[in-house]
Amino acid sequence: MNVRILLLAGAALIAGVVDSSAYAHRIEAPLTADHPAFDIHHADIVRKDTTLEFTMHFEGRPGTEKPDSHGQLAGAPVWSYVWPTTIDTSVIGFDAGAGILSFAVTSHPDFDDTPLFDEDGDGDPENDGRRWHSHWVVLVPDDSCGQGGLKVRDIPEGATPNLPKTWPGLPILIDSPGWHPHFTQDSLVVTVPFDAQADLKGGNFDAVTAALQVNASVHDPLLCVTDVFEAAGGLKMPGTID
Repeated sequence: MNVRILLLAGAALIAGVVDSSAYAHRIEAPLTADHPAFDIHHADIVRKDTTLEFTMHFEGRPGTEKPDSHGQLAGAPVWSYVWPTTIDTSVIGFDAGAGILSFAVTSHPDFDDTPLFDEDGDGDPENDGRRWHSHWVVLVPDDSCGQGGLKVRDIPEGATPNLPKTWPGLPILIDSPGWHPHFTQDSLVVTVPFDAQADLKGGNFDAVTAALQVNASVHDPLLCVTDVFEAAGGLKMPGTID
């Protein structure tokens, strides 16, 4: 586990660091080749009318590596390609200011969290967790995930926060909207539609590849970031949404 990168990433997000001196349309990243399928070359979010196009380009072929099955939900691994953004969480249907709204493409063979969609077309919508699929998640700092660590924000028992219509029923701030990721030899692209009135102007973003893990007790914190393969912009949100 790359503890140093995880702590730096957590510290940057906790502090709300946005490097205004280094705004660029897309994010360029140095190649490390430690994990070619997760080694980001450059990343972008481009607005096209009422859609956002999320892209990452890589040193290796993305989507070819997935976590091994753990055999149960408790302790299950989750691998992900993530775009943290400064878009307000209310745009997706969560409460305003709930945390760091992040778009993620994930794979996790031990559970399915897209109950409305049958990604593999076999008639069973509850067995597709291993296939790459998309989520909105809300990240917040939590030292229970390690000092300076991050988690997907939990929903306390009895709480009734605002939730998107495609919330999958897990006690965390997650949305399963069903937008399909498209992989090529060296890129990942997802096109995400928005309501015409959604306020997307002036947004910033970063690009991260990471591993998460379900808590062994399947309890708060439910889902922690455990390893950062690469944080292309150092979690300073240097990219700007066109």
